[in-house]
Amino acid sequence: MSPHMMGGGMHAFGAVWMIVIGFVLVIPFWRLSSRLGYPGALSLLILIPLVNLGFVYFLAFASWPRLGGEGASRAAKGSADRWLSAFEP
Repeated sequence: MSPHMMGGGMHAFGAVWMIVIGFVLVIPFWRLSSRLGYPGALSLLILIPLVNLGFVYFLAFASWPRLGGEGASRAAKGSADRWLSAFEP
């Protein structure tokens, strides 16, 4: 079997592609972290396999400093209440 069929290693385009995907993932999570009141540099965790899943769950379920520590469920409840109030007579 030819080594070219199995990929034969990472080429220059592969490294460029990894950098592009890194930016595509890090920039939105940087902004999200900053808006929630966490340091933006925390978003670099998204580049580490398996740690990135923990980071997403952390953002989803931790108390958000920007909201005064009330947490994500409180924010979701507030937006749901505003949405439901639009349908009240």
